[in-house]
Amino acid sequence: MELADGSTDIVHPEVRAHINSLVSALGGISADSDGGYQLGDDALEVLRDLKRWIRFYDEKTNRMDVARCIHEANLVEGDLLPILSTWPENATDSKFKSRMALACFELMVPLTWPMARDRERMTVNHHRHMPVLELAQVGYKRAVVNYDGARVLHTAIRVALPSMAIPIGDRTQRDQGIIKLVLFFLRNIAMIEPPPDVKYEGDESQISRSATIDAFSYQDIFLVLLTLASNMGEDFRAEDTSVMEIIYHLVKQVDIEKLFMNEQQLSKAKAGELADMMSKESSMLKAYNRKGPTRHNRFGTMIWVKRDDGKMSSLSGQDALADASTRNQKMDNSKTFRPPRRARKGDKDEKDLGLPTKLNSRAYDQLRSFVEDFLDSGFNPLFQHVRKTIDREAPHVMQYHRRQFFYLVAWFLEAERMRRKARKQSSQNPSEDISSFNLVAGVLNQEMFITLNKALHESLEMKDWHELTAVMRCFTQILLTVQEMSESGNEDNEEIAENVLSRLFYEEATHDAIATIIRTYKDQSFNYLDAATELVHHFLRILEGYSKQNIDMQVRSRKRTRRKKKAAQDAAGIENDNDENDGSDNDAASAERTTKERKFDFHRFATRFTPQSVVDTFVAFTKYYRDLTDSQLKRAHRYFYRVAFKAEASVMLFRVDIIHLFYNMIKGPAALEKSSRVFKEWEELVKQVLRKCFKKLEQRPELLVEMLFSKGSSTAFFLEYGFERQTVTTASKAKPAAELVFKNTEELDRQIAIVVGAMLDKNQANHVAWIKKILGDAESERKAFMAAEEAMASVEPVQDEAEEQPTESGPKAPPIFYVRPDDKDRRNAMFKNSHMRLLMKLVGLQLLDPASEETPESAWIIPSDVSADVLKDAIHYINQAEFSPPTFEEGVLAEHQLKRKSAPRKKADFDDDEDGEPDDPMFGPLGPTVRRPIDEEDGPKKSPRKRRPRKELTEEERQKKRKERRRKEQDRLMSFRSEEFVRPEDDETDSEYDEAFFAREREIKAKAAAIRHVAERLPVPRKPTRKRGIAATESASSSEEHQEGSGDSESGHDSDPGDDFILRAMNTTLEEENEGQPEGTLPDGSDGESRKRRRISVEKTQPDEDKEMGGVNKNGDEDEDEAPVVTRRPRVRGGFVVDSDDDE
Repeated sequence: MELADGSTDIVHPEVRAHINSLVSALGGISADSDGGYQLGDDALEVLRDLKRWIRFYDEKTNRMDVARCIHEANLVEGDLLPILSTWPENATDSKFKSRMALACFELMVPLTWPMARDRERMTVNHHRHMPVLELAQVGYKRAVVNYDGARVLHTAIRVALPSMAIPIGDRTQRDQGIIKLVLFFLRNIAMIEPPPDVKYEGDESQISRSATIDAFSYQDIFLVLLTLASNMGEDFRAEDTSVMEIIYHLVKQVDIEKLFMNEQQLSKAKAGELADMMSKESSMLKAYNRKGPTRHNRFGTMIWVKRDDGKMSSLSGQDALADASTRNQKMDNSKTFRPPRRARKGDKDEKDLGLPTKLNSRAYDQLRSFVEDFLDSGFNPLFQHVRKTIDREAPHVMQYHRRQFFYLVAWFLEAERMRRKARKQSSQNPSEDISSFNLVAGVLNQEMFITLNKALHESLEMKDWHELTAVMRCFTQILLTVQEMSESGNEDNEEIAENVLSRLFYEEATHDAIATIIRTYKDQSFNYLDAATELVHHFLRILEGYSKQNIDMQVRSRKRTRRKKKAAQDAAGIENDNDENDGSDNDAASAERTTKERKFDFHRFATRFTPQSVVDTFVAFTKYYRDLTDSQLKRAHRYFYRVAFKAEASVMLFRVDIIHLFYNMIKGPAALEKSSRVFKEWEELVKQVLRKCFKKLEQRPELLVEMLFSKGSSTAFFLEYGFERQTVTTASKAKPAAELVFKNTEELDRQIAIVVGAMLDKNQANHVAWIKKILGDAESERKAFMAAEEAMASVEPVQDEAEEQPTESGPKAPPIFYVRPDDKDRRNAMFKNSHMRLLMKLVGLQLLDPASEETPESAWIIPSDVSADVLKDAIHYINQAEFSPPTFEEGVLAEHQLKRKSAPRKKADFDDDEDGEPDDPMFGPLGPTVRRPIDEEDGPKKSPRKRRPRKELTEEERQKKRKERRRKEQDRLMSFRSEEFVRPEDDETDSEYDEAFFAREREIKAKAAAIRHVAERLPVPRKPTRKRGIAATESASSSEEHQEGSGDSESGHDSDPGDDFILRAMNTTLEEENEGQPEGTLPDGSDGESRKRRRISVEKTQPDEDKEMGGVNKNGDEDEDEAPVVTRRPRVRGGFVVDSDDDE
């Protein structure tokens, strides 16, 4: 705003006038001899008015005018700090003084609050005020930390002590607010630093980290922090993140190794750093002077350079006179295309971390004492509570708190390791309680690993590189701590370390995330690159050792099951019930993840770190070799050694820029210092890599061209082995949706109603309407066809009398109606939507191709046998289901009436390699029929009849007969149910089944009675002289034929004529063996020319009643291959057959 004198004021005059008047009314320096600060009459109300101005003007209107006016009025240094000094430390009962102090801090907290540069909310006022106010905050910090009149930080604690002393259950909102206010003030003082882009004109030592640590130690702030941290979760809960922030801004970027050095070691380390820096400077100047300008070559120079192709190029500058390599480099620089690059965005998170902090020896001692006390008493309570707070996403948790949490966990774990190392070097023997790893056990449990993995995946997915950096450093320190536990020599610690490593390495998703991090590095900060390479280095090293100790190491992998089903499930027809059958749904949303364990192969896992992208990441890290420490150089060396020699992927290193980098590290103008501890290792590695490169160039001359480019896996494999990788790609065949069946419904209209209701529940009314349209078109076509047929039949065709008109067997069938989907989504639904497929089948649609060969392009048809009336009824049923969908009980849907059709079980195939019977009997000891012992004698045994010779069978025919006989035997045995296997459903009654059973029993009883009656009427026969066949015949024969048959026999034996009749009546072995034989042939394969008849009664039978007899062939030779079939009389008891020929 332009003032009366022509000057411009960036703050409204009325606002400035109000603020100045309030500051004046607050008080001032007394005119008395003591020169103390004299409060105004309404000083407390003035402070509250200033707080209201800040809250309702600056914060509500998003301006900074009041803060600017307060700074220019020198309120903090001139009024607030003197007011705080008027409250003596020994005065504890002055409520007015405490209220005044509280009002002062209520003003100082918003004045020192960190300012965020939010471009969406920033206005012109922000750009005007923020640079000034940032410097003003630095002045506030200098005044608070170095104020001599009173201990301001200690006074803030005195304000909050009464609220802290109240038990947590009795604290009011005001008490909680006072505690939070004081902690925010301490946080603001700890985090204020000079802005990096603004030069601070004051003494930076007064606001440095060393001065802040000294003030916190002198004013007992460290004791308060230890008290809060050790009692976190008991007396304090919501203050966890505030305490963590204060500690974070005190210890961030502090060198932990120097923190645990004594004064002598620290001075020695500083001297070594100075010597290294001077050595680097001298080598840099030497390389520069070798080709640098002198006082005599400051004049312009232009030279002509003749290239290999004979053309000339002009170069300017006297540095082109140095050597050929410099001239070539200048020409390459002039030819290189450099696309314009945008300026890198400023990152507030990177500024938040800051540069490495240098502390003085006093600050190192004070901070080391606090860190040791914190590790002993406050580490586990604080970080366990903070982890729980982050996991439950408490309202007071900010986005940056998770990053600070993982950074502090990593920092203190490394501090604990360095403390143990320092104690070991100083030959101290601490007690077991102090030296144990129980002090940091709060971050080595399963809950912490779950939080760590979750943050690792989320930050990687959201591309939050700074949080991911903190997570990777935390992961690395956990691995190193657990490794020290395993090497401690204590059995308990070793067992715990074994358990922790098994949990860390169990999830394959963690392995995948680490491989993705190092592979996808692009242009992140150096801290990110350093953390990623460090994690990969230690992860591979520790995992390799663990996998060697645990040969049967298992990892749990998660795979998507939507895209590819298991082959075993496909073969068995088993499908997951949770899979969606609707092809219209999103596959990514409905995809599931199945977990399974598999054996871990470290060599296979290590190959994931050999691709060119991972090599490029380590190459980018190695390019900083002049600034890397020995441990960082050793890390890069171990990786390149693993790639070149352990993984045998040295081809990945055969690229021009990588070879040039390796050469410069050893022989270049800015090579590594030969006094470095890792120089010899790098020199040997570069020598071996170059040697392998030259050998490979001799074997593969094409490598000379490939050295200009990055190499894929196929190219690297070819260069390494000389042939392409042999791979077999099998395209998985798409499978249709699972077939559904109804649980209880059998009526067609009810079935259609259920399917339509299920589809309407899934918002698939468009599919139902399309099916109705298809049915309507098919019905119209069928009706038109039938009308045309009737019209043609009514017209008498004109034909000649001599011409004979062929007669038709019946009415002509209508043509097949082809169903064509209207779009791609419909075609996919016809293939993947189970409900739609079931409805199509119910209304008469069929697949044209076999179901086993179905593809998404398979054709559906309405066959000719589906009439127009059937189609009309189907349309009616669908319309009826749409108008009034079926209703069920509460909570039961239409789709609950359906289920997946179970796949038929595959029966085991018998082994046909042997000619014998199956190895295992079909029935157990309690078979279907109780048999007599085999050695029980039941009257005189009959000698078997001898067969007449039969035609010789081939081996194939015998094998066929054996299989057929075996199949029939299995069918008979499977028809019985043993007493040993009784099921609960056997007790259920079925009237129809019982009636059929008793009818069969009555029929069997009648047959047995008739057979017994006939058998009793038969006379007792004499010893016949004829030969009996395999089976008896059913026709009678004359006495002459009987004598002829007896003359051909070789030996006679007793024969009962009733036996043959009974066997014929019971349909025994002869009929079973005749099944499958062609008509006119006997069971043994003969043509039946030699037929024998015999008489069983006094009545004579006609010749045409003769039937065939088995066992005789026309050659008359005896068949020695098969034994004669011997049948026995069935046992009858009480009119029922006790056993039958099925038991044989």
